[in-house]
Amino acid sequence: MNAPLRRVGVVVMILFGLLFANLNWIQAYKADEYRNSDYNGRVQVAEYERKRGNIEAGGTALATSKETGGKLRFQRTYPGGEKYAHVLGYKPVNLADTGIEKIENDFLAGTSDQLIANRVKDMFTGDETGGGNVLLTLSKRAQETAYKQLTDNQVGATKGAAIAIDPRTGAVQALVSMPSFDPNPLASHDTTVAETAYNKLDKDPAGPLKNRALSETLPPGSTFKIVVAAAALESGITKTTQIPAGSSYTPPTSGQPIRNAAPSICPEPQVSLIEAVTESCNTGFAQLGVKLGADKIKEKARQFGFEQEDLTVGQLGEGGFGVAASRTGDMAAPGGATDPAALAQSSIGQRDVRMTPLEGALIAGSVANHGKQMRPYLVKQLLAPDRTTSYYTAKDRELRQPISDPVANDLRDMMVSVVENGTGRKAAIDGYTVGGKTGTAQSGPGTPDHGWFIGFAIDKNGNAVSAVCVELEQAGSGGSAEAARIAGRIMQAAIADSGGR
Repeated sequence: MNAPLRRVGVVVMILFGLLFANLNWIQAYKADEYRNSDYNGRVQVAEYERKRGNIEAGGTALATSKETGGKLRFQRTYPGGEKYAHVLGYKPVNLADTGIEKIENDFLAGTSDQLIANRVKDMFTGDETGGGNVLLTLSKRAQETAYKQLTDNQVGATKGAAIAIDPRTGAVQALVSMPSFDPNPLASHDTTVAETAYNKLDKDPAGPLKNRALSETLPPGSTFKIVVAAAALESGITKTTQIPAGSSYTPPTSGQPIRNAAPSICPEPQVSLIEAVTESCNTGFAQLGVKLGADKIKEKARQFGFEQEDLTVGQLGEGGFGVAASRTGDMAAPGGATDPAALAQSSIGQRDVRMTPLEGALIAGSVANHGKQMRPYLVKQLLAPDRTTSYYTAKDRELRQPISDPVANDLRDMMVSVVENGTGRKAAIDGYTVGGKTGTAQSGPGTPDHGWFIGFAIDKNGNAVSAVCVELEQAGSGGSAEAARIAGRIMQAAIADSGGR
């Protein structure tokens, strides 16, 4: 054999060797990935051959499947559109699924190991095997009220979030993020339509795909004073103890004075702790925080749930929506020592303090529920395709107890005073004891302030029936009062849906 033929032979052998190695690598390491890929047409056809289960709340189907008569036999639809988008998510053909559609995909699709008995039974009976049904904790009335009140807010805010929970169980009653989106185009079987809709939403600077209730952290403003007040109560200060106040306070090492939102707020040298909470006295809480020290403030915040990085909301076990960690920041100078100026600012919820709306609702819920914080969850029950068997029923679980019952009682009194006598009056509900705390937080130079409200409602029997947090991003003047008004409406709707306990 001449030299050119030998070289060709060697090249061919090398190519065959590479091909052989690649086939073995695919078989050994990539087969499952390719088999289950969303871009595998045969997998898609098989997946859409089976009718996907419903996602429901309060007896209403929020996500259903309809027959198309096409190659992909069933299409996902969302009758509630934008109102439930950040909870349900969407199930697209070629894009990544999100929300409950993703979290409970195996059960909804009917491929879960839990449903193997149903699949075997259907093999013998000849029935078509469907997917399982997921029942959510949402109150339909509270959810739709939250969506309507947020989007129709009276201060013109275009971004924000609201979340309400049952303080005694942790069940999520409402979860809305603004702006929202319609998940129906994203589930279109016309992949061009779906991808165009997704790209438009993804590029929208307002971030409509973002779940602000769980994943956005912003300065909480004066709502953080409840954490500082808890630390003070545990340090021997009572709700009637006089604390330093005044119209202005300049922390040590700072050249910038801290002032109150209005000259009429706590101009006197001293006020009681309950008056400081009721009036939202910045100068009082800045001095109180410096007196308590950074370690106590940070530790109390941690006990309420700040810094937790592994909290999820879905079932009460593992999995679910990831929740961003709320943070207090270091409150330290460059050398590592506590910076009084940073501590003073942090004590009124500014500087580096950041909080999710969920964390705000958990704080309010802890106060209302005798100091116990329940683990939040969204999935109430998993039902078989024929609805005869339950494969999961949520059983309430305590997450932590950040404060004792006596401290919770004092904080309840102070937060009730905020709604009855202070800045949270618009959250009041006839026939219920409502407590809360407003917050106004600077968003940056030249931009409007954020408006916050955290609160709770207690019925005539002393049962805490709802805890809520509403955040209106860059709402400007009147933002916290509007957040209080919206919070009151949401809790009122949750109460009405539960039969007005």
